[in-house]
Amino acid sequence: MRRYIAGFHQDDAGDWVAELSCGHNQHVRHKPPFQDRPWVVTEPGRASRLGTEIECPLCDRGQPPAR
Repeated sequence: MRRYIAGFHQDDAGDWVAELSCGHNQHVRHKPPFQDRPWVVTEPGRASRLGTEIECPLCDRGQPPAR
């Protein structure tokens, strides 16, 4: 299912995590060539993605958010 990005935070390793509207979290790493997300490394880049949709595999599996 597609969910909106509501915010971001960094995990303990310093990787960026998208906070989704469903309550789940999803890593959004920039690790070329496999994960090409240069927008995640800057504040303006992350801000430009707020409100956009990404797939939430946890919702697809019917898993409730931890909250």
